[in-house]
This record gives sequence, structure tokens and C-alpha cells, in this order.
Amino acid sequence: MQPILPGSTLGVLGSGQLGRMFAFAAHQLGYHVHTYSHEPNSPCGQVAEQEFVGDYNDTAAIANFARSVDVVTFEFENISSDAARVIEQEGLVYPGGHVLHISQHRIREKTTLSEAGLPVTPFLPVRNQEDLEHAAAAMPFPCILKTAFGGYDGKGQVSVPHAQSLASAWEELGQQEAILEQRIEFTHEISVVAVRSTTGELCCCGPIRNEHRNHILDLSVWPDPEMSRYEIAAREIARGVLETLDVVGVMCIEMFVTRDNQLMINEVAPRPHNSGHLTIEACCSSQFEQQVRAICGLPLGCMQPRHPAAMANLLGDLWSDGEPNWVAALQDPRVKLHLYGKHSARPGRKMGHLTCVADSAEEAARTVLAAREALHSR
Repeated sequence: MQPILPGSTLGVLGSGQLGRMFAFAAHQLGYHVHTYSHEPNSPCGQVAEQEFVGDYNDTAAIANFARSVDVVTFEFENISSDAARVIEQEGLVYPGGHVLHISQHRIREKTTLSEAGLPVTPFLPVRNQEDLEHAAAAMPFPCILKTAFGGYDGKGQVSVPHAQSLASAWEELGQQEAILEQRIEFTHEISVVAVRSTTGELCCCGPIRNEHRNHILDLSVWPDPEMSRYEIAAREIARGVLETLDVVGVMCIEMFVTRDNQLMINEVAPRPHNSGHLTIEACCSSQFEQQVRAICGLPLGCMQPRHPAAMANLLGDLWSDGEPNWVAALQDPRVKLHLYGKHSARPGRKMGHLTCVADSAEEAARTVLAAREALHSR
């Protein structure tokens, strides 16, 4: 394809913080941005040139949005396959609808990656009573039962300690299509943010070390010396995923490091990822700039880290006792604040993040966590 050059209009389906940061990167490169949102004055809509508002299943409205831009990308993958097909009929869209079709459905995702020889957590589908009984007999427990479609940050999943509790877990999920995954004994959770262009050029960032709290990402650190031993293997797995799915754009591959030092894919996301936000300060080209470059057919930028960096999420809980103390948090000049423009703070809702670059990963993590703790001082 011919490159889509600066001055063109890029469309982003979804309008949260990922779209907002994509728009910042696109504007820096000289592009215009339209976004499609389910509500007005969204985080991305606040900075885009035009915000289309409608339901994510309204194919006529989505087609109208797609006709207004030169290429469409995603920051929100859980749209209907009909909506994805409509966008493809109107013009260019990256990653393609086939990627969404696979990655938005856990059984299709795990099956596709497993058949490609990529390491995934052991799993079995649960669609009916027969599947349930087979899984209870065949799968080593403990396990986790997850809805096949939807769910994030721990939503839509139930821990299953033994076979006898599988039936009640399925009832808790409404007896909808689900996937039963073996619970993996792991020492670390890591991610690789990978980008692949229209020409097949591929660039990777990571492995990023991640820590979660209540199933929500809490802290990301990169590069982490302890994780460097897994860099070659993790990036090869990421390459395998993007090439298997024929991804154009950014995809995050989340993995477990098992107790015997093996890597196992937990899940993938066909878009920029929370753990990759630190690339804005750490890299010459952030994950969002790379997304712009990839979908426009431009050469990819460099994602080698200029400095070790750490990111700490800011959840709505911070606002429970009033406005956080931004002055205290920003006392260290190395700390950067990113707020997402969301209108209301709710417990567990991602409202922003802090990043810090430093001489070492340990120092970056220590500094960014101290800055977040300072937000509580009133």
C-alpha cells in the first residue's frame, strides 16, 4: 500500500485513554484524528478534531464514521463482528476484523495460538453440560473459569479450587460460554508490547515486569535486570503471535514466568496496553507513535529504552477523600503525570498514571511509588 501521509485523518474506534494518547501521538506527527465514542466529551473526544457518538453495535453510525477517515484503528476491541465488517467495507482498518474476531473470544484465541505451537496455559472450552463434565474430569485443579467473551481486570472470571466447585462457578457466570484454564504457579507476570507494520517490519518492547493488585495492573517496570534473561524468548513468542494472527498495528502479549523459568501466554490484546504507557517517557517512539506509524505504512521508530522507567496506575480510589495532592506527588522533577480526562472517579477505574525515568529500574519504581503515596497527603 501507499503510505498514508501526515495531513490525513486517522480514525480510532473507542474513546478512552488509549485513544487519547494515540491522538496526542498522531497530532505530533501531523495527522488529524476522529474518534467513535459511546458517550460525548470522552477522553479521546476532548482532543480529537471530531467525535462521533453512537452505540458500538450501530453499524450505520460506524460506517458513517469510517467514511470520514483514511484508516481506522482500535482502542476498544469488544465490538460486534458485524461492526468490524462494516468498517472493512468502507476502507482500511488495522488490525483487521479477523484479529478482533479471534482475540475478543478467549476460546478462539487460545485455540489459534495453541495450534500455531505457541505456549499457552492449558485450557478446555465449557459450552454445555457435557463440556463441563469433561473439564471436571480432565483438567488438573485448581483452575480459573472465565467467560469466553468480554471481561477484563478480573471481571468475568471465577476461581475454581477443585472439580466439585466447577458447576457452581459456571452458574455464577450465568452458564454462558466459558473457558477453563489451569491456574499456573508463576514467579512473575510480564508483557511484550509488539508492533508490526504493513510491510511486515516488527519491533518489540519488553519484557516489561508487571505487578497487579486486585486483578488490576498496579506497577510496570522496564527494563528490569531480573527479566532480561527472558528477552529473546519473550520477543520470539510475541513475533509468533503477531505473525500467526497477521497483525498490523500494536499488540500486547501478557505472559507468566513459571517456577521452572518457562514462558506461557496468558492473554493478548490487539491494541496499545496499560503496561506500555511508560514507553512515552522511556523510548524514542512510544507505543502510540508506533501505532500511528504502523497503520499509516511509515517506517517504525525505535523502542530501545533511553532510561529505565516505571509506571504506577492511578485508580479512582485516590479521590475517595477529595482531590489528590498533585503538588506533593510532583515534587520530584523526574515524575510525570498523565490524567485521562474522565469525568467521575470510581473505585477501580483507571483515571491516570505516573511515570518516572531514573538511572535504574529499582530507583524508578521506588520514586514513582513514593510519588503516588504522596497523593494521599492532604
